[in-house]
Amino acid sequence: MKAKIHPTWFPEAKVICACGNTFTTGATVPEIRIEVCYDCHPFYTGTMKFLDTAGRVDAFKAKMKGTVKHVTKTEKRKAKKLKKLQEEAARPESLSELRSQA
Repeated sequence: MKAKIHPTWFPEAKVICACGNTFTTGATVPEIRIEVCYDCHPFYTGTMKFLDTAGRVDAFKAKMKGTVKHVTKTEKRKAKKLKKLQEEAARPESLSELRSQA
């Protein structure tokens, strides 16, 4: 075996969970931070959490209701052209119509 290629081994590495539980184990780093451990994981504690699928669907629909629909370039061009035509149609055609609007 080659010398000096293996990482340093810490036989008393401290593991710290987000729930506050700590324990020691062997590792190549002196301290490990984790989010879920055997003390707070639902599988080990027996407190399984059931998700309300109907509530999730309603929440998704509510979130999507507020979003803006994506408009393609072609649709934008058509809308711009239609708006321009409507503006031209609303303009007075004669000088007498122009004077009557003022």
